[in-house]
Formats: sequence, structure tokens, C-alpha cells
Amino acid sequence: MNYPKLMKLAGVAGISSLALILPALGQDAEAAPEFALAADTAYIFNTLLFLVGGFLVMWMAAGFAMLEMGLVRSKNVSMQGLKNISLYSIAGIMFWLTGYNLMYTGVDGGFMGSFGPYAFDPVGGDALDVGYSTASDWFFQMVFCATTASIVSGTLAERIKLWPFLIFTVILTGILYPITGSWQWGGGWLAEMGFSDFAGSTLVHSVGGWAALSGAIILGARSGKYGADGSVTPMPGSSIPLATLGMFILWLGWFGFNGASQLAMGTIGDASDISRIFANTNLAAAAGAVAVVILTQIIYKKVDVTMVINGALAGLVSITAEPLAPSVPVAILIGAIGGVIVVFTVPLLDKLKIDDVVGAIPVHLLAGIWGTFITPLSGSGNYGTQIVGIVAIGAFTLVTSAIVWFILKATMGIRVTEEDEAMGLDKAEVGVEAYPEF
Repeated sequence: MNYPKLMKLAGVAGISSLALILPALGQDAEAAPEFALAADTAYIFNTLLFLVGGFLVMWMAAGFAMLEMGLVRSKNVSMQGLKNISLYSIAGIMFWLTGYNLMYTGVDGGFMGSFGPYAFDPVGGDALDVGYSTASDWFFQMVFCATTASIVSGTLAERIKLWPFLIFTVILTGILYPITGSWQWGGGWLAEMGFSDFAGSTLVHSVGGWAALSGAIILGARSGKYGADGSVTPMPGSSIPLATLGMFILWLGWFGFNGASQLAMGTIGDASDISRIFANTNLAAAAGAVAVVILTQIIYKKVDVTMVINGALAGLVSITAEPLAPSVPVAILIGAIGGVIVVFTVPLLDKLKIDDVVGAIPVHLLAGIWGTFITPLSGSGNYGTQIVGIVAIGAFTLVTSAIVWFILKATMGIRVTEEDEAMGLDKAEVGVEAYPEF
């Protein structure tokens, strides 16, 4: 190889590069609008974060559907599929029609925003002054709204009528969820107090949990679930593989749920924070699952896979209120305690004769409360303010949800007949059996 010739060519190339670069360095600032370029780039990356995070959270709709269809009995599987398709679709329309503006427009330290449909950017327009596409923000916020309704679906499975559930979903996604969301994320009164909930342990998960709890109490348990003597009749789900798949889909979607809640990816600092959120989110979920594996082995001498599934999800819910600030050991501790909550509260609900088919109340309500309460451990908020937010959102959602359920019960009924429940809702309400060969 002719090394002297290569070195000569390299030298020529270097001199040529300098000849191109030096004149550019001598130009004034007007010829090199670096600030405008930076704003364009930040706009693109922020918008991309909302879109990628949004479709990951949208994929959680599939996770909820798989989880629920796996944990209900085979005669009710199609019904859960129908409910999850419908609730996601309803949430999308209602969050455009009333939800977004109620949650974000004109809250100004108050208790709600304004009514009316949301207006996207004009075709071909942008919003450099905002820093992201407003349509991408709407999409990201909408899928959170749909998640809240998914929580209710699993708890009330196997005995609720389709149409009352869908009407409740309209009210929850169009009015109730946006109002409590406005208190914090919309710049309402809780935000003014310093309440902290990064990605929605309370604003999303506990709201869904409170709505589910009120429905479960008013609806009542499945026929034959609880005996007069206090006994509990197990009602195993149709497919553990399907439920396991649902859990992993939810775990994957949670990276969008928590990571994109950083709400910006236009700087190196934002990208670094998002990476840390991913790591803490994964560690908390893993800790929740491992805690349940160990506890169920100790208590029951066998490991309950359905509890392990919910342990991972409880770890995810627990870290959602503050996934950025905790150190690794603290993130693991927060997630592990979420798993412990599942192990001890699932049988507690049975003692209270509150029939939660998929375990959504321990996972989303109770772990959500835990995760929101403990954020001051990582420096976010203070315990007094966190308690005020938890109690206020819980009381509002529980009472308003109960009012809606009672109205539906009095006007059209919310529970199927005993005959339809025994037959299964696939035949009685949907007309399509999930497993007709059986």
C-alpha cells in the first residue's frame, strides 16, 4: 500500500474541507439561523415523542382486552372484546367532543375548563410557539382517557349489561375524567397547591379504580361467587396464556405511558430523563412481580400466576406517579410494595364480598394511591398535599360515578338476568361465542 500517497490525499482533503468551512464561520448570524433550526428540530422531536408514546399507550387497549378475555370464563370472552373495542372508540370521540377542552382549556387554577370540541392545527400549519403539534398532544392525552375506562371494564365483567356500561363510559371519558384531570394537568387548583402526579397513578389509574369500585358495589357480585357462610367460589379464567400476553402488552405500552409523559424530547436532558423513566418503570414492574412470586410461595406454598401478573401491573401503576426522580433502589421498593398490596388486598376484597373479576381495584386504585402518596420520598410534592389530592379526586369520582350508576340502575337496569348470566354474555348479549366448538 502506498502510504505516502494516502497521506498526501488526506492532507488535500483536509485543506479542502477547511476552505469550505472557514467562509461559513465568518458569516454573520443572519446567514446561519441556528435558533430557528433548533426550534424546528425540537418541534419535530417533541411531536414524535407524543405520537410514539401515544400509539404505545393505544396498544395498551389490546393489553387490557387480552388480559380481561383471559381472566373471564370462556362464555364471556366475546363480551370483553366488544367492550374494549367500544370503550376505546367512545373515549376517542368524547375526548375530542368535550374532554380535551374540559381538561386543558381555560382552567386557570379552577375546577374545570370549557365545553366544546377541540380544534386541531390547520392543515399544513405548525405551532412552533407551542413546541409541538397540538394534534399529537390531543392524541397522546386521548389514549390516557381510554385507559381509565378500560380499568372499569374488567372489574364489572360477566354480569353487567352492555349498553349501561357504554353509557357510563361516555360520561366517564367525556366529563368525569377530564374534570379531575384538569385539577392537576390542566393547571387547576391541585396544581396550584403543588400536588404531584407525573404520569397518572391517581389521575388515570385511581380514577378508573374508584369508578370501578362504585360500580362493583352497586352491581353486586357474580351469582355463586360468595356463599352465605362467607365461602368464596373460585371462577377461573378462560386462558392464562392470553392474560399473560395482555400483561406483557401493557408492560410494553407503559414505556409510552410514563416515558412520553416527560412531554418533551427536544434536548439532551429530556432524552436522558426519558431513558431514566424507562429504566425505573421496568425495574418497578419487575420488583412487583418478584415480590408476588416470593410472597405467594411463602403464604400459599404455591405461586399464583394471576397474582404475579397483577403484581407486575401494580408495580407499574405504583411508579407512574413519579418515574423520573427515584433512585434505582427506591424505584424497586415502590414497585415491590405495589406487588405486596395485590397479595393482601385481593383476599380482602373477597372478605368484603366486592367482586373484582380481574383484580383491577388492587392494581389500579390501591397501588395508584400508594404510588401517589410516596412521591415525596423522591422529592416530588409533600405528603399533606398528596393526601389532599388523593382524597379529593377519590371522593369526587366515587360519588359522581355512584350517582351515574344509580341512575342507570333505576332507569334501564345495569345487571343481566340470572338466566343470561348463567348462559354467558357471549350468547345473551353479543350473539357471537368466542369458543363455539366448546
